[in-house]
Amino acid sequence: MCYFLFIKDYFLGFWDYETPKVMVVKNKKLGVIYRGVQFLVITYFIWYVFISQKAYQDSETRPESSVYTKMKGTALQGDHILDMVEYVRPSEGGDVISTILRREVTHNQRQGTCAEHFTVPSANCSKDADCTSREVNFDGNGQRTGRCVPYYNQTFKTCEIQTWCPIEDYAAIWEPALTEAINFTVYIKNAIHFPKFKVLRGNIKPNKRNGQKYLNKCHYNEKEHPYCPIFRLGYIAEQAREKFSELCRTGGVIGVFINWKCDLDLDPSECTPTYSFRRLDLRKNLPSSGYNFRFAKYYSKDGEEFRTLIKAFGIRLDVIVHGHAGRFSIIPTIINTVTAMTSVGICSIICDWIMLTFIDKNDIYSDRKFDDLLTVPTEFTISYGSNHSDLSEGVAL
Repeated sequence: MCYFLFIKDYFLGFWDYETPKVMVVKNKKLGVIYRGVQFLVITYFIWYVFISQKAYQDSETRPESSVYTKMKGTALQGDHILDMVEYVRPSEGGDVISTILRREVTHNQRQGTCAEHFTVPSANCSKDADCTSREVNFDGNGQRTGRCVPYYNQTFKTCEIQTWCPIEDYAAIWEPALTEAINFTVYIKNAIHFPKFKVLRGNIKPNKRNGQKYLNKCHYNEKEHPYCPIFRLGYIAEQAREKFSELCRTGGVIGVFINWKCDLDLDPSECTPTYSFRRLDLRKNLPSSGYNFRFAKYYSKDGEEFRTLIKAFGIRLDVIVHGHAGRFSIIPTIINTVTAMTSVGICSIICDWIMLTFIDKNDIYSDRKFDDLLTVPTEFTISYGSNHSDLSEGVAL
């Protein structure tokens, strides 16, 4: 029965009409709260939304960008002079470039059979039956022949494999780190286009007279040379809070972030990039930390093919470009202005809640605020004259 009464009340109440009722509450505490909340809301929209977030602007956050990189420097390693052809990968440049800081070299490898490394699972053996022919262990270095052979000049044995011999784990030679690379320089040329506003900018300041001479001698410095796109590797490592000696040992991936934040209502010269640097790969003593890669140099000797295998450790630079541009537009200005004015209404909601919940005369306020009119004749009019009720520190209608 109660359920049907609830449905009936809900159905009949659905057709009720509600209209706001204006009351003037003469309560200083409530008035202070009301004006205080109004001040905070208006201040928030003026300072944060309009000034800080520039809500009066039309914006673009997905610009088109191109990056070109080039590295320079020479270093002495033993009796050899190394230049950019020796240590830079890839040579043509792009948004990713790496430099070799240390190498592990395996000389004179050729196709043949030799002993598997003893650290490979199930590689150790005492007889041929311990080695399965044509088996390939993907943690190993080649295909097993089925023979158990002495491990090079040692007394123990491992399974024989067919591969490039001698294997890298046995014959690799560690070369000293290229510590002079700390003074190598990276030239990063970046152009960015905001198609919505038809604005094209570059990170090199136009200078027809001394532009090339300036680039030949400058190094980037945020205060002294903000328009110089040439960075020392040592400076990049320092800004990324990394030790260059540690990078020489394990290698690493560093992100070069170019951030464009352009207010197109100002002079175009104010649209300049800022740079930041951060280590991107995990480096907390994990097996996968650092950066390295392998490549080989092939040659022929007496009609037989040989190769020199090189495992290279170095710094890889990933250039990542972010862009944001804004310009005044009447449409977002109107939308955000209306939103700000509408949001002021939250002040009344907060004060109504306080008035009906915490103030001593909340019962009186509640009776005055909510009226139920069951029937209103067509000739009925509401007028407020001198006979309205007045509550001391209460309500005046």
